[in-house]
Amino acid sequence: MLRQIPAVDGLLNRANLRDLEGRVGHRLVVEATRKVLQGLRQRIADGTLTSVSVEGLEKEILTEAEGGAGFSLQPVINATGVILHTNLGRAPLAREALEHLIEAAAGYSNLEYDLERGERGKRDTHTDRLFGPLLGAERALVVNNNAAAVFLALNTLAEGSEVIVSRGELIEIGGSFRIPDVCAKSGAVLREVGTTNRTRASDYAAAINERTRVLLRVHPSNFRIVGFTERPGLDELVDLARKHNLLVMEDLGSGCLVDLAAWGVRDEPLASLSLKAGVEVVTFSGDKLLGGPQAGILAGMRAPLERIRKNPLFRALRVDKLTIAALEATVSLYLRGRLEAIPALRMMRLSRQDITPRAERVAERISACPGFFAVVREGESVVGGGSTPGQALATSLVAVTHARHSAEELAEILRRHKPAVVARLEENELILDLRTVFEAQENEIVRAFEQLTIDD
Repeated sequence: MLRQIPAVDGLLNRANLRDLEGRVGHRLVVEATRKVLQGLRQRIADGTLTSVSVEGLEKEILTEAEGGAGFSLQPVINATGVILHTNLGRAPLAREALEHLIEAAAGYSNLEYDLERGERGKRDTHTDRLFGPLLGAERALVVNNNAAAVFLALNTLAEGSEVIVSRGELIEIGGSFRIPDVCAKSGAVLREVGTTNRTRASDYAAAINERTRVLLRVHPSNFRIVGFTERPGLDELVDLARKHNLLVMEDLGSGCLVDLAAWGVRDEPLASLSLKAGVEVVTFSGDKLLGGPQAGILAGMRAPLERIRKNPLFRALRVDKLTIAALEATVSLYLRGRLEAIPALRMMRLSRQDITPRAERVAERISACPGFFAVVREGESVVGGGSTPGQALATSLVAVTHARHSAEELAEILRRHKPAVVARLEENELILDLRTVFEAQENEIVRAFEQLTIDD
């Protein structure tokens, strides 16, 4: 069988592979051919292959080369009902953000150019102006994510000094990044006070010494402590800090800019209220409850923000023109009161009554495919993205089963569809939650099930 393996040149001269080379390029076809032949030799050596088919090899090479020519980052239909799905890119951008992003990226821009003076400018002037009217901030900076924002602030304000934080706020965020680790890397010394469930202002006061620089408050955005709990108010921390000439910094994590209680999102502190209470620096994410691109926002009083701006690490962590354009357009929607135009917020606002007719329509079309059975039942969606823990949004789910395929097999088939469809699995059923599916994507979901019917 090894002698039956055709030469690379012989395969490349076949008509289908010549056509393939015209589409994806000579290099990819050669690499795919060599990879397929190597796999063939391995299967022969393992004794798992009984014959060599040139036509079969050609098909493998076509699949391998076309896969290599495609983009690794692909659009996905999110049918999980998790609005800020970290693994699926968190918040989808608003149409206005996409348009401004393309406009800024397609040509040149005044990223670091002062058009009025005709001289070099600073890129952070574009983001500095965004959060003043919205939050009442004197100054704002933007870096690549919230972990970077916390790191940069602590490195600037407390390197070599102590930062006091409650034990109940030593959180771990996604990807195993922990507040104590971020603090340690910043060069600040973390001083824990209180207990997991109860910390008082007097605990902070007792820990203050000549090395203390910052009182750090961290919003536990990805978990909740309930029951016998206590936590000092921001006004208490601010008063204590001013008595000792210290700074108060607050990591708000998810970054809620407006009251979303009417939209089903409760108990999320507003950045504007923290600044109004006297917190000097607040940090939060751009791609969570804000609904924009990945970014870390630092907002607050001018003096500490100017110090942070002068930190040499700011240049290493700053964002590019694409992030600035998307963030600028997203925040402008807040300023104009157009929250419905922000996809993540619009999804949060959808009621079960809004979703039910869509779910019934999709379930009926899936059930029309041979072998499939789909029903609509009540269920819950979540905001996700490490925010609003313990809170759920009422929804209607489409539960799908198949006569021969298991739920796991259906999920795998949907993931292989173009575009991929990612769903949930619950009790041997495939679950589709249309809260996170754009209406224009419904036909594509049904087409994925119809394709499975054709293939069977």
